[in-house]
Amino acid sequence: MNLNATPSSHRVHIGFFGRTNSGKSSLVNAITNQQLAIVSDTKGTTTDPVSKAMELLPIGPVVIVDTPGLDDTGNLGNLRKERTKKIFSSIDIGVLVLDAERLFPLSDTELDIIKEFENRNLPFVITINKEDLITDKEKFKKLPEELAACEKHVLWVSAKNKTGIEKLKEHFGTLQQKTETHRPFICDRLSPLDSVILVIPIDEGAPKGRIILPQQQVLRELLENGIVTTVVRETELAEALNRTHPRAVITDSQVFDKVSPIVPSDIYLTSFSILMARYKGNLAQAVRGAKTIDSLESGAHILISEGCTHHRQCNDIGTVKLPKWIKLHTDKEFHLEWSSGNEFPENLTNYDLIIHCGGCMLNDREMQSRYEKAFKDRVPITNYGIFIAHLRGILERSTDIFGESL
Repeated sequence: MNLNATPSSHRVHIGFFGRTNSGKSSLVNAITNQQLAIVSDTKGTTTDPVSKAMELLPIGPVVIVDTPGLDDTGNLGNLRKERTKKIFSSIDIGVLVLDAERLFPLSDTELDIIKEFENRNLPFVITINKEDLITDKEKFKKLPEELAACEKHVLWVSAKNKTGIEKLKEHFGTLQQKTETHRPFICDRLSPLDSVILVIPIDEGAPKGRIILPQQQVLRELLENGIVTTVVRETELAEALNRTHPRAVITDSQVFDKVSPIVPSDIYLTSFSILMARYKGNLAQAVRGAKTIDSLESGAHILISEGCTHHRQCNDIGTVKLPKWIKLHTDKEFHLEWSSGNEFPENLTNYDLIIHCGGCMLNDREMQSRYEKAFKDRVPITNYGIFIAHLRGILERSTDIFGESL
């Protein structure tokens, strides 16, 4: 397995936080054994969050995120802090880096970071860095009163001498177990040797010679579970159905209108995007959200959001197809807005509906954060495939395979 090819969404994201000059970047370099971050005595050397995908034993594929100090000041400092705060939504493991020479008392910034970890139910570790600079070890081994409740999370390290680094990495491995969810796409609803047909159009938006990530992931799960799998384009589906009677057909949601009439009613039909919502843990909420479009009045505000920042094609689903299908379904005029990548709005209360992509390029934490934010702001949210299934009038059929488990 080529770990460098592991998608970012499948990697454990580890974020390093703290005050300026606490040694975050030095610690990142010591852990990775690479010069990933610029180290300097100058305050505020790290000006933006810096991410690096790599392999880190004993965990495996990870994304290391080094952040600016959260005690930065001034207008530019405030912008840096806002960018850093967004990182909390996407990390799986949090690391608070404290400076051993500035340990008493803990700053409000450091206490706020601990609260952020706890409020998000995020596995975390508190590292006290620059242990090598402390001469009176016994005095400083006594933790600040504010850390009494967090003592089990505390490790002493020296980025300079690399002491405590291996123990820290082993601790990451322990915390990683708390981040794993192991939700299936569909194989818990199938049996070994069941037959399944995957309908994969030649997507204009996919790089030449490749199929998109959700299709790869579903195919891998089917193969690993002994499901007999046939892969066709929508133009060959009818002939494939003549040759075999599968338990289920899984299609790209953009060709639901072509696929649905072909598939007999006694064969389950669903889409990769619907499976992605299930895999990410958002299926029930997304199904409820899709139905909201029928009750919206003209002038309502809809956000169409994508997790990646790909180059948009002339027939792009988010900016071209979805607006056209919404107009055909409702015959109403809505205010449409778009976001992509990390630029997901902090305040969602101005929207009446959010239509999100499947989130294959976002990790579970980030997707859960976005759905939770929508729930908190009482804004319905759905994803592309589920929404399209509703527009086509086949939402119930396309989720029928999940039955009461939905």
